[in-house]
Amino acid sequence: MDMFDENVVLCVSNSYEKKYYFNPDFDKLPDDVKNELKIMCVLFTEEVGGILDMEFDEEGNLLFKSSADEGDLLYDEIACGMLVKKYQYEKRELLESLEMFFKVFFLGME
Repeated sequence: MDMFDENVVLCVSNSYEKKYYFNPDFDKLPDDVKNELKIMCVLFTEEVGGILDMEFDEEGNLLFKSSADEGDLLYDEIACGMLVKKYQYEKRELLESLEMFFKVFFLGME
């Protein structure tokens, strides 16, 4: 089942442009969930730098993808890995709920 050519972006925070993007396909999510995602992403890029993409793979797994411009000496790869693990632990319930939402409403799983 190859529904997607690439992953489905949930949200993105960009520390270079000071911008946050939330995919309108997920507008059905409760406002408090959308706000929590925004806070998580923006705080992440404020601390680590670079760009954070939260996206779903074809199996419905929520991925954290962090990247930085070449030559960005302020980007902290070590803090990035630690912060992703921290979010995966502290926000486990939220992240699992988002994966379930995606699997049911986008992938049609029961």
